[in-house]
Amino acid sequence: MILFILAYLIGVKKQTRLLSGFNEQQVRDKDKLASLVGSFNLIMGMVMVGGAFIKHPDAQALIPILVIGYVILIAYVNTKMLD
Repeated sequence: MILFILAYLIGVKKQTRLLSGFNEQQVRDKDKLASLVGSFNLIMGMVMVGGAFIKHPDAQALIPILVIGYVILIAYVNTKMLD
């Protein structure tokens, strides 16, 4: 549920101040950042909700995938979107 709320606040309302890991004043395109992070949170929220209904022994592997996805997203933002 938290991922859906973050997707709405960041992706739709463009509240990039909720994000950590970078200096907000250095971001070149805040709309692109908000769209990228909001979409990622929405997709990960849907994957996590879907994973809750799947009775599979490896369903707990979704949490590390989520964390790795965030690390990749932070690395992308810090290398490509900052001045």
